[in-house]
Amino acid sequence: MIEFAPFLMIVLIVAIVSFTRLQRARLDAGKDVGRRPQDDPDAQRLQGEIRQMKDRIAVLERIVTDGDHTRGIALQREIEALRDARGGAE
Repeated sequence: MIEFAPFLMIVLIVAIVSFTRLQRARLDAGKDVGRRPQDDPDAQRLQGEIRQMKDRIAVLERIVTDGDHTRGIALQREIEALRDARGGAE
């Protein structure tokens, strides 16, 4: 039995450490289950930003897909002029 003592001690240490880590992970996971995204101020801020981005995308889609092609062409020219002006400034 003395021959196996160091091996048995190592196995027991590994088992205890593993069990402790599993319990800690289970407890940490349990803490997050009770939290709802509505309770988190960061989540509310991000949801607001997402709503704003969706509104902006909807406006851009309306601009691009409206029936007036001359307006789209003029807008494209304005965008290119802005790109050229910004490219010259760099």
